[in-house]
Amino acid sequence: MAWELVGIAGILEIVFALCTKASEGFTRPMPSLLTVAAGVSSVILLSLALRTLPVGTGYAVWTGIGAAGTAVLGIILLGDTASPARIFCLVLIFAGVIGLKLVTPSGV
Repeated sequence: MAWELVGIAGILEIVFALCTKASEGFTRPMPSLLTVAAGVSSVILLSLALRTLPVGTGYAVWTGIGAAGTAVLGIILLGDTASPARIFCLVLIFAGVIGLKLVTPSGV
């Protein structure tokens, strides 16, 4: 259950980042409200996952999902650059997230 929680928390980090962009410096009420809701929800779910997962693993997976997911959606939705080097680096982040899941003992 901890892995599912950290995965959902990572997805909420992506929502947080995209809503932060859409809030235009917290000048737009609905994206601003969504930013706060997604950020708080993400941290709460991460804290619940960290009851079981090692802190370094949980935090690395959470930030990896958030950072790489936000970058991918930035490319797809916002027209951010998609150079081969940037794509390669994003693949490395996703590989790190998967690797941490694979090497963490199955009891957690």
